[in-house]
Amino acid sequence: MRTSTKAVFLSYASQDADAARRICDALRTVGLDVWFDQSALRGGDAWDASIRRQIKECALFVPVISANTQAREEGYFRREWNLAVNRTLDMAEDKAFLLPVVIDATMDAKARVPEKFREVQWTHLPAGEASAAFAESVQRLLTGGAEQPQLVAPHVAVPSALPTSAVANPVNEPPSIAVLPFVNMSRDEENEYFADGLSEELLNVLAKIRGLRVASRTSAFSFKGKGIDIPAIAQKLNVANVLEGSVRKSGKRVRITVQLIQVASDSHLWSETYDRELDDIFAVQDDIAQSVVKELRMALLGAPSEASASTAAAADVHKAALGRSDNAEAFQLYLQGKFFGERTTQADTDRAIALFKQALSLDPDYALAWTGLARVHQTQAGFGFAPIDAGFESAREAARHALQLAPDLADAHIELGLVQESYGWDWTAADASFQRALELAPGDANALRAAAGLARILGQNERALELIRKAIGLDPLSARTHRQAAMVYLAAHRIDDAAAAFQLSLDISPNAGLAHAFLAIARLMQGRSEEAMAIAAEESHDVFRNLAFTMIHHAQGHPEESDKALQALIDGFGWTAAHQIAEAYAYRGEVDKAFEWLEKAYVQRDPGVVHSAVDEFLRPMHADPRWLPFLRRLRLA
Repeated sequence: MRTSTKAVFLSYASQDADAARRICDALRTVGLDVWFDQSALRGGDAWDASIRRQIKECALFVPVISANTQAREEGYFRREWNLAVNRTLDMAEDKAFLLPVVIDATMDAKARVPEKFREVQWTHLPAGEASAAFAESVQRLLTGGAEQPQLVAPHVAVPSALPTSAVANPVNEPPSIAVLPFVNMSRDEENEYFADGLSEELLNVLAKIRGLRVASRTSAFSFKGKGIDIPAIAQKLNVANVLEGSVRKSGKRVRITVQLIQVASDSHLWSETYDRELDDIFAVQDDIAQSVVKELRMALLGAPSEASASTAAAADVHKAALGRSDNAEAFQLYLQGKFFGERTTQADTDRAIALFKQALSLDPDYALAWTGLARVHQTQAGFGFAPIDAGFESAREAARHALQLAPDLADAHIELGLVQESYGWDWTAADASFQRALELAPGDANALRAAAGLARILGQNERALELIRKAIGLDPLSARTHRQAAMVYLAAHRIDDAAAAFQLSLDISPNAGLAHAFLAIARLMQGRSEEAMAIAAEESHDVFRNLAFTMIHHAQGHPEESDKALQALIDGFGWTAAHQIAEAYAYRGEVDKAFEWLEKAYVQRDPGVVHSAVDEFLRPMHADPRWLPFLRRLRLA
């Protein structure tokens, strides 16, 4: 079969076949001829010769770049990439031929790709979810169309070789925006929390406006202080608009400067400077959010008039600002609590709890502060910074208090659902909480992650992956989200995919706890124990470092070293990490000891025990007659 001269060649690593299939299907939907080897190669074809011919004759070469291509030093896809690059040597410089597509958060600066790929801008299609706008833009490029409106589709980052006029913004695509962390212009560096908190509060309000797609906080804040230009940030976050600003705070006076930028045209849709007293901060927040919503709707959705757009935006922002306080001092304490709550250390979480409580002493009806308090109490219980019972009961009480004050506060439903899941083991109640959160905030990556976590616990791997893919689309630079995807892959026995996702998580956040240990264990399961040992040594979390060492030494035939690491785990953390100790014994084949510690985990209500049914490391226990009765006690059989 000879391919049309307008054909697209899709090149990908074998582990990315599902994502490549989605891209292929989207392109074929608009009538394009796509060379996709799973469907196009026939049994009698001379495989290598056929692929070389297709690359020589195709009109557009689409390399799919991912953590999987990063992890593989060798692979046939690399030959395809080199063949495509060699073909460009005979092409004019302005000919559009290479169209790199990234399906996860792989960074172009670190990508293991030919240098020629870096000369064009990359398109980001998380998990290969290609929109109709992307497929239509490729179709227009190949048919020579150039008369379309000069607007960029929210889900599409346009390659430099692809004219911006070739991509339309269809009315059914929601406007997309990233809120970057505001720059702290104050002389006092301690006011960093105020600049971060103000931008995050705006992000949270905008994320609750239906009809907007807002990049999540983790991804947007990952560019803080790195000096990356706006177009590059927009491309990596897959958004068409960016809100940036600065804050100068002195005593009770504050100056806030903001600007809304449409990336494709490099134009300012709106900008404003506010000089106000701190007591007016809530009016400033509302004004900024309303202006952003109004301008995006007028510019991209054709709102009928400025007056009606302003009225609608004000109503939406008022609804989205649910749960906040009108007390300026309580607001500052709340922002500080969130700032320290993001840092998962004993000292920082202790400080966060104290700050939230101070805020609540000033305003007991501050629902968002109750929600923040619930989140940090859960963090402490889950990380062993506080007794499990006390931590989760405090979290439950705080989340319920928030919902009494604001029944439609999505964040509070998420926090209550996490308590119901991790501590209450009430899967039905947790599911109801997460579904309510998704109804209230369908574009909230935290709600998607929470629902995916429950699906994983219940063994619903396909649903878990579907939800995680949506979360990655909103939060592509979140190490936590990619780590959660990796855990689903582990539960589904897709070890190579799990290792690639753990590696990606580590690439995004090299200093994050747990990442080194889990990647080390994945490498061990791939049979790469020496590499696993070196990675495990970098783990900062004592529990998981010792768990990894126990497993790796056992696999290498070093029983004394394995025993030493396991004893360190028991002596230091037996009161809070019984589940991990059970995993270590199960991996070593000591099933009786594993059941002994699993029972302790049950009694402790260790959050890890909820994953027992899908825990790869507990697999040696499955044939034991005690296994199913144990799962029934967890309501997981």
